[in-house]
Amino acid sequence: MEGQKVFRIGPFRPPSEAKSLLLQVTQGCTWNKCRFCQMYRHVPFKVFSVDSIKGDIDVMKYYADLALECRDTQGQWDLQTMNSMLKNMSRPEAECAQLIFNWVINGGKTVFLQDGNTLALSASKLKEVLNYLKEVFPRIERITSYGRAQTLAQVTKEEYKELKNAGLDRIHSGFESGSQEVLDFINKGVDVEELIQAGKNIKAGGIELSVYFMPGIGGKALSEKNAAGMAHVVNQVNPDYVRIRTAVIKEGTELWNEYKCGKMKLGSDDDKVKEIRQLINLAEACDGRLVSDHIVNLLQNVEGSLKEDRALMLEEIDKYLERPEVERKMYQIARRSGRADSIEYLDGLHEIQKNQLQKMVLAYGTEEQWNERINDMLSRYI
Repeated sequence: MEGQKVFRIGPFRPPSEAKSLLLQVTQGCTWNKCRFCQMYRHVPFKVFSVDSIKGDIDVMKYYADLALECRDTQGQWDLQTMNSMLKNMSRPEAECAQLIFNWVINGGKTVFLQDGNTLALSASKLKEVLNYLKEVFPRIERITSYGRAQTLAQVTKEEYKELKNAGLDRIHSGFESGSQEVLDFINKGVDVEELIQAGKNIKAGGIELSVYFMPGIGGKALSEKNAAGMAHVVNQVNPDYVRIRTAVIKEGTELWNEYKCGKMKLGSDDDKVKEIRQLINLAEACDGRLVSDHIVNLLQNVEGSLKEDRALMLEEIDKYLERPEVERKMYQIARRSGRADSIEYLDGLHEIQKNQLQKMVLAYGTEEQWNERINDMLSRYI
């Protein structure tokens, strides 16, 4: 693509960054050995040079200026002219320009740094990137990034303060669990102590921390330890956000092979909901917010402040758990089919629709067959 005005675009971002500009600082994941993950499995890790990242920012500025030329004094966008511009570009250029056009139209105020472990770039180099980004786009209000806990633990409080001053506002990190047994089982390559150290350093530096918890990632056998361990870490760190990412065991991963060989039993949706309940109940020292912003989560409306909304969230979970088993499974099917987001969905169904869902539930004989069916349905979203 020599001679074309293009910039690198990584494949992944958190749902909360859907309207953010994507700036690729690193490629892939430094570890890339988690037994449940395929995100970067076939992508070699690479740290891009500061000069090349600045070059990408310059190209982004070029397209942002083109977009601003299509805005009148009343703030209205000339989308027809924008589309004409895109048609006259090469496909790679049009892809880049479209991303920037959409970003500018949506306010141009948030940026997400890619890929899986941006902090693998040294703090001093990342600070240089942040300073340049804010210089070129002074309207930016929030910059966020992924970070691997083992790497994050090696960055000092003072370095985080410098990164905060340079513009880094939030770090997302896939802790997944707080149980060492679970972390070892999924080959996370990190110790519980490193999770806690990483979290404390980030918070001390004034940067928001968003950690991810995976109910069900330890299977049925490690379900309680998974939740209790995560609650311990959350209480120690007090993250700003605890994001729920229900575990999905994908075919082709090492965990899938464990399951097919009989060495692991899949947790049920009920097991995963109980893990979330246990986490909420035990995380008494955390005043952060529980967030359920992914379609794989069964009870997406269970979210709120872990301190102020604890009772309401537990009540919502209990509404589900108190339903008869057949109704819980009917809801699971409806939710995994994209038709429902709360258990009350069942109450508004016509009798014919209820009977159809009930027949689908009864078509699966064993609990293991049912859990595999739900896991298969979830796999479409990962």
